[in-house]
Amino acid sequence: MTITTINPQRRSLLRAASASVAGLSVGAPALATTGQASAIDQAWARAQGIVDQFKTPLVFPQRDFNITAYGAKPCKSIMVAGYVAHHEMGQVSTPAPGASDCYAAIAAAIAACSAAGGGRVLIPAGNWFVKGPIVLKSNVNVHLAKGAHVYFSNDPEDFAKYGEYDCGANGKLVISRWQSNDCLNYSPMVYAYGQTNIALTGEDWTSIIDGQGGVPQANGDAWWDWKGKRKAGPRQHQAQNLVNPNNPKSIRDVAPGLSDAQVALMEGKDDKWRTDEAYLPTLSEAGVPAAQRIFGRGHWLRPCMVEFIGCSNVLLQGYQLNAAPFWQHHPVNCSKLEIRQVLMESLGPNSDGFDPEACNTVLVEGCTFNSGDDCIAIKAGKNLDTQFGPTQNVVIQNCVMNSGHGGVTLGSEMSGGIQHVYAQNIEFRNAHWATDPLNTAIRMKTNMNRGGFLRHFYVRNVTMPNGVSLKPLVYKPLPGSPIPPNAVGSSAGAVVTIDCDYAPTADNVRTRPPIVENIHISGVKVGNVQTKDGPRSCYQALLLLGPVAFDYNGDKPAEILPIRDVTITDCDFGTPVNAAQPWFIYNVRNVKLTNVTIAGKVHDTTLSA
Repeated sequence: MTITTINPQRRSLLRAASASVAGLSVGAPALATTGQASAIDQAWARAQGIVDQFKTPLVFPQRDFNITAYGAKPCKSIMVAGYVAHHEMGQVSTPAPGASDCYAAIAAAIAACSAAGGGRVLIPAGNWFVKGPIVLKSNVNVHLAKGAHVYFSNDPEDFAKYGEYDCGANGKLVISRWQSNDCLNYSPMVYAYGQTNIALTGEDWTSIIDGQGGVPQANGDAWWDWKGKRKAGPRQHQAQNLVNPNNPKSIRDVAPGLSDAQVALMEGKDDKWRTDEAYLPTLSEAGVPAAQRIFGRGHWLRPCMVEFIGCSNVLLQGYQLNAAPFWQHHPVNCSKLEIRQVLMESLGPNSDGFDPEACNTVLVEGCTFNSGDDCIAIKAGKNLDTQFGPTQNVVIQNCVMNSGHGGVTLGSEMSGGIQHVYAQNIEFRNAHWATDPLNTAIRMKTNMNRGGFLRHFYVRNVTMPNGVSLKPLVYKPLPGSPIPPNAVGSSAGAVVTIDCDYAPTADNVRTRPPIVENIHISGVKVGNVQTKDGPRSCYQALLLLGPVAFDYNGDKPAEILPIRDVTITDCDFGTPVNAAQPWFIYNVRNVKLTNVTIAGKVHDTTLSA
């Protein structure tokens, strides 16, 4: 296989972008400002300063490049049997056989628009089949008209054809991040790298981009099957969570300088590290450069639907996204990015709605989430891939969240840190509470592998008319842990979840204790739903699981800090199923409850454990 190295100028561009992002100022008072305002008031003033940076809209030249002028032809659609959700079969829409491929026409329209100095690439009403990625360029707005439905191919081969890096048998791939680790992989459906002043917009929610994640190919497989096969057959091994024979039998094959102790730590006690989902983070731990982390063909890491890397001045607005293969929106190392009035409808595995990673100055406004995983999940690198620094200065407001694992989530991939995040005026509607409930609303998650810091997180004025899941979803601690098995419902059932022992069995290397501090939540109003046992709102109001020192396996002693300096004020959590134990706490300090009502009882107390 011919392995090409990443163009060093492109890597330099990313490093420069990271430096510029880190240096951005926020037009609001710093927390240290003196005066009569409290620290929390000053924090929300900072949040308003972030919002104010988006008052001036992005500007694009007033010229259109209609894709039909470059040869695009609409197609008809049909209904076929497929997955409407990860575990649910049904009828799904797909282009009719013989549909014309619009990839070349859209690429030509974007190229012409860019060459002219920018403008709008117009996708008119109708169905459009695209067998490859839409790659945005600076000063280009790709706009879907009312009634435009873009179907991206469900054939992975179409996203290993056009990448910048020729990786031989693995395909022509792009620089990407998969669960917060850098790699060369299949192209996302909508992609941009190192661009500025770019937009993906729609007229309304009849403007649809469709990843066809649950539509089977001719061989019967869909993108979503790569999460883990659920059917027997000759391709049963083709999944991210099963050992891939294309991965080496020893990490020393790609990192010969490792010591015996390092190899033992990274590989663990079995060959689980050779699954694609574990092999990539192992490459990061081993210090293997991104240019040598080649996936694509022969591997089973699904691409994100929309992924922008190293971009600035980005707008996502006014469209509907359906059936993403993997994460729906994943900006990495981007600055000044806004996503407004987007409807996210993807119930597949890992269908997070919006995952900003190592980004600075982000606004999420007026979006609706119906997700197969977390609605929003803020990320910041994993293992040693922390070169872009933290995610910071994020405002989330005026959104609706229905199905999902978590509503507003921070983590779990947060090795570079997350700080200054503000969420307000959100309805965790949980409309499907009886059949597909929201697991938890306000969620923070990390562990001894992800580490990092999570601080200065502020939430206020949120409603939950239908509560959250009434059943706990317990996690599996490491063997011998002081946390008993089946004892802690950290993945579902609590309204507020701080989980510092998230999926500890997933990582062999557990050498980075996390820091979680300075969390402030107020004005949470949780409604009850009717059950056979009476009105109920959740399983438990609060779950605060601090770092578990037992999990640490570094060769040097480390300080294991508790969750600390948390305030929860003026909240009503309804009536939990487990009202006798309204909260679970472990390794926490100075968690202050003020005017907190649970099952009709008002709590004014400070929790430590």
